[in-house]
Amino acid sequence: MEPRPDCGEETYEGHGRLKGKTAVITGGDSGIGRAVAIAYAREGADVVISYLDEHEDATDTARYVEEAGQRAVLVPGDISSPEHCREIIARAVHEFGRIDVLVNNAAYQMTRESIEDIPDEEWDHTLATNLSAMFHLCKAVVPHMEAGASIIGSSSINSDNPNPTLAPYAATKAAIANLSASLAQLLGDRGIRVNSVAPGPVWTPLIPSSMDEEKVESFGSNTPLGRPGQPVELAPVYVLLASDEASFVSGARVAVTGGRPIL
Repeated sequence: MEPRPDCGEETYEGHGRLKGKTAVITGGDSGIGRAVAIAYAREGADVVISYLDEHEDATDTARYVEEAGQRAVLVPGDISSPEHCREIIARAVHEFGRIDVLVNNAAYQMTRESIEDIPDEEWDHTLATNLSAMFHLCKAVVPHMEAGASIIGSSSINSDNPNPTLAPYAATKAAIANLSASLAQLLGDRGIRVNSVAPGPVWTPLIPSSMDEEKVESFGSNTPLGRPGQPVELAPVYVLLASDEASFVSGARVAVTGGRPIL
């Protein structure tokens, strides 16, 4: 990508906020997931990186985790499969014995100009990847979490300000915010916190792979700050929500939108 997204490779500095924790991050090979993996490692966490099939990107992310002195475990595969979601959690438990943080971040989107242009299988795949995977991962992970653990869902500004050309994606992002709020109430008595992050336009590989060239060129210019965000600018919010410093933050949706409001 030109310019290359800034995932904090050269800039993010850790302060021990996640020392001793173990995190599972879906879509951890690139974009926001990569930035979160790097930040978590530099804050002291071991990281399980779930990704589809971008082996070179995942290996590169793992290198940054290991350079921070933490363990990185790579788990390739398609999270639209419930069985693979369970395999991710099983692998994490096998490697580390427990899971302190689950970041549901991997997502699929495609721009379509009309509802007739959306293939049935694309609708089903978007829901399976973005939403159903979160359900299956959360269901599998909760028995391996202790009080103080954190689950984070990647929602979007599209959750309540939907782009009409991203209808399936926007619908899943609204559902992620809603599911996160439900789980915060369901799991509160176990001491497990659940929150979601709602990014605005962020410069990640998802953008040029799913939008036409004209939209890519103007991407993010409609924010009050006048530009898209970089993945590294999201990472501190994911760090906070995973940390013990956010011990009373649950059921929240945190907007990181460059000034575009979520009310």
